[in-house]
Amino acid sequence: MKKTMILMLLFLVTIGYAQEWKTDFEVAKNEASIQNKTILLVFSGSDWCGPCIKLDRDIWQSAEFKEFAKNNLIMERADFPKKKQNQLVPELKKKNQDLAEKYNKDGLFPLVVILDKNGKILGKTGFKNVSPQEYSTLIKSFIK
Repeated sequence: MKKTMILMLLFLVTIGYAQEWKTDFEVAKNEASIQNKTILLVFSGSDWCGPCIKLDRDIWQSAEFKEFAKNNLIMERADFPKKKQNQLVPELKKKNQDLAEKYNKDGLFPLVVILDKNGKILGKTGFKNVSPQEYSTLIKSFIK
């Protein structure tokens, strides 16, 4: 019984800290406008890019960054997986490719693009071997 209660508590805490990653840029821009937030657009290779995986594990999944993001950001992920079992549906592949043509012409991974609610670039960065708090401070430096 005690074990079950602990597992349920952990599950509820995880739900409370869950991030909502968007996969439709128009939806992200709309929400950013309504909520007056900044867009964080991440170009990721989730199943092949080591720094992308580390950025997700060490920064995006941290409680500190999730708290910062919840109050300040609309999160959009443009993923480019390579493994057959992780392939995206054609419509989402096309949307991600269109975003890359506009915001990631050099094909960098990971690339983190900070945008205003209209889609104007405020800054770009990538993987940094820093704490979630330091990464949040870096993102804040792009937000005017």
